[in-house]
Amino acid sequence: MRITKLWMIYLIVICLAISFLFLNSGLDFDYVIPNRLLRLATIVIAAICVAFSSIVFQTLVGNRILTPSIMGYEAIYLLWQVLLLFFWGTHGLSQLGINGNFFISIVLMLLYSWVIHKWLLPYGRNDVFLLLLLGLVLTMVVGTITQFIQLKINPGEFSVFQGLSYASFNRSQPETLLYASLAVVIVLFLGRKALPVLDVLILGCEQAISLGIHHHRYVSFYLALIAILVAVSTSLIGPTVFMGVFIANITYALTRSYKHKLTLPMGCAITIAIFIAAQILVEHVFNYKTTVSILVNLVCGIYFLALTVRTRGVA
Repeated sequence: MRITKLWMIYLIVICLAISFLFLNSGLDFDYVIPNRLLRLATIVIAAICVAFSSIVFQTLVGNRILTPSIMGYEAIYLLWQVLLLFFWGTHGLSQLGINGNFFISIVLMLLYSWVIHKWLLPYGRNDVFLLLLLGLVLTMVVGTITQFIQLKINPGEFSVFQGLSYASFNRSQPETLLYASLAVVIVLFLGRKALPVLDVLILGCEQAISLGIHHHRYVSFYLALIAILVAVSTSLIGPTVFMGVFIANITYALTRSYKHKLTLPMGCAITIAIFIAAQILVEHVFNYKTTVSILVNLVCGIYFLALTVRTRGVA
């Protein structure tokens, strides 16, 4: 039954992808369809990053309403964008280019992740929950700094910053997509080799250690992979905020399993389907009067609140 559901989701993804490519395209293979293929590839890469990082992150922390955004990666991305506009303006942003901004954003987020894991986590005796608390505090601090700097830039630059703070599939270039794809393939290859370990880590720290798993080593390993995926997806399309909560819990509901060989493929397929559906709505229903980020965050935010209230009621 679970495999049947997975293939049904795959079929839905294929139908949505074909609709996205050819709907109102006029079969223009010179401009329209190549551009849509680029956006479709961006959707696939970003969806894999969001789904994999969210499901694995919830496995590591043992909580179904947390996502990697609590660690502050997206806050660092937004801080860099507003600093770039504050010091160099839109001219500096155009001079840097999409590719340059992409690579610098990835480097900054990975550097931030390295500082947390290398210098701050050991002081907490490698406590994952202390790491979450630290990430939450840093997210609030960095977010406050970003909001303060927003008040100092002119309205034109603020409009550009607002565009960068929303998820969009229209900013990617073939070069950035190629490097992002390479990074994702490497991460998935490394993560797949240790995939059975995740089925043990979800039992908790004490149980994993009693079963012979080096808990700290594997948690650090997967947190590093998550940092890479979040850095790639955020640099490629922008912040996604609540998306991970929605995807992970829908995946658990459909698979009714915590085996990652089932949840990860299902989560990736669901994310791709939602992203494509949102992009189709933006282009052909709302005529670009709204954004993918608004649609996704609206649905996922409502689901997040409902899940929080339901969880509180159960507790």
